[in-house]
Amino acid sequence: MQFRWKALAAASLCATGAAITVPAFAATEVTWWHSMTGALGERVAGLADQFNKSQSEYKVNPIFKGNYEEAMAAAVAAHRAGNAPHILQVFEVGTATMMYSKGAIVPVAEVMKTAGEKFDASVYVPAVAGYYTSPKGDMVSFPFNSSTTVFYYNKDAFAKAGLDPNKAPVTWQEVVAAAAKLKASGEKCAYTTGWQSWVHLESFSAWHNVELASKNNGFGGLDARLKFNSPLHVRHIENLSNWAKQGYFSYAGRKNEAEAKFYSGECAMLTSSSAAYANITKNAKFKFAVSTLPYYNDVQGAPQNTVIGGASLWVMSGKKTDEYKAVAKFFKFLSQPEVQAKWHQETGYLPITTAAYDMTKKSGFYEKTPGPDIAVQQMIVKTTDKSRGLRLGNFVQIRTIIDEELETVWNGKKTAKEALDTAVKRGDELLVRFEKANR
Repeated sequence: MQFRWKALAAASLCATGAAITVPAFAATEVTWWHSMTGALGERVAGLADQFNKSQSEYKVNPIFKGNYEEAMAAAVAAHRAGNAPHILQVFEVGTATMMYSKGAIVPVAEVMKTAGEKFDASVYVPAVAGYYTSPKGDMVSFPFNSSTTVFYYNKDAFAKAGLDPNKAPVTWQEVVAAAAKLKASGEKCAYTTGWQSWVHLESFSAWHNVELASKNNGFGGLDARLKFNSPLHVRHIENLSNWAKQGYFSYAGRKNEAEAKFYSGECAMLTSSSAAYANITKNAKFKFAVSTLPYYNDVQGAPQNTVIGGASLWVMSGKKTDEYKAVAKFFKFLSQPEVQAKWHQETGYLPITTAAYDMTKKSGFYEKTPGPDIAVQQMIVKTTDKSRGLRLGNFVQIRTIIDEELETVWNGKKTAKEALDTAVKRGDELLVRFEKANR
C-alpha cells in the first residue's frame, strides 16, 4: 500500500508538471531521558524547544523517566534491550557506576571530538568539570544541573533573637552560638539540614580539604576505601549530636524535607542545596539570606571548595553517527553563555561555565538578587586532589548506609564514632564488591 501511494503521487506530479519543494532529509531525532519535574521540567522542555527551533537538522525529544534512581534503572534495562535513550540525566553519585558500565556509554569528550565540535574543558567551573573528568583528563559526561551546599538563615528570626540580621554565622562555632540565642528567643527549631550525607560528610570533607575516601576520593583507583570516620568527621557529627540534645539542631529527614521547615518559618537556619533558593524565595514570608557553608576555623586549609550535587548528561552507546552529531550540537548549544546564564538565573543551579557567571555578574543580577552568587563563589576556585569530588562505586547505596547510621546518632542509639565506624565498614564492603566486579 505504501509503494502504491508513492507511485500514485509520482504519477500525479509528472502529469501536472507541478514543482513542489520537498525536504531532502528529515531532522535527525534524539531522545533525552531526564528526572526534572514541575517548573524544572518545564525549563528542560524549553531548552529542547529552543534548540530545536534554532536549526532544522536535529531534534531533541525530552522524556521524563522518574527520579534519578528510577531513570538509571530504566536506562540499564533499555540498554540491555537495545533501545536506550541517546542522552541520560544521572545524578552525581552515579558517576562511577556509569563510568564502569562496560560498553554502555560513550565519553562526552569522544562524542564531541568525533562530531568535530570544539570542546574545551577549561571553560567549565573547575569544581564542576573535575567531578565529571577521567583520571586522564577527559570529560566523561556533560555537566548540566549542578548545585552545591549553602547556608540559609531567617533574618527576621535573627533580629528577634538580638542577632545581627546582616551577618551570617561563618563558622560552626558561630552557628551554635546563634542557635543558643535563637532558642532563648523562643525558636523551637534553631537549625536543621537537608541531605545530611552530602552536606555533613561529602561537602564537609571538601570544604575542609580532607579526604572522604582514600585514593583521592576514588579518583585514583577502584581500591579506594572510606575515611569519613577520622577525628575531624567524628568531632563534627558528635557536635551535631550534642546540639540535638540541647535543642539547637533538629533532624528533618534524609533528603530535602528540611527546606519546607525553613521556608515555613519553623526553623531559623538551614544547610541544603543552592537549588532550593527559588522554592524558598517563592514560599518564605520572611526576609532571609544565603551564606557560605560553615566551617571549623581551626582546620588548616579550610575553607577550600564545596562539591557539586545535581546531575550530568551521559551519552549512551550503540547509536548512529548522525545521532551523535545531534547530541554534540545540543551540548554545544547548552554550553553557550547566554543559555547557561538564563538557566542559572531561573533555576538557582550553578552556571557551569565561567563565561556564564561573568555574564550574569555583569548584568547586575546578583545586585538585584543577592544569594545565588554564594554558591558560585564557593566553586570558582582551583580544586585540590582532596576537594575535586567523589568517584566511588555503589555510592548511591553507601549514602543510604550513611543515612541509616547517622539516624542512630540523632536518636541516641550510637555515638558518633560508633556510627561512622560502622558506616565505613559497611560502605567498604560495597566498594570491595564494586572493585571485584569492575577490575
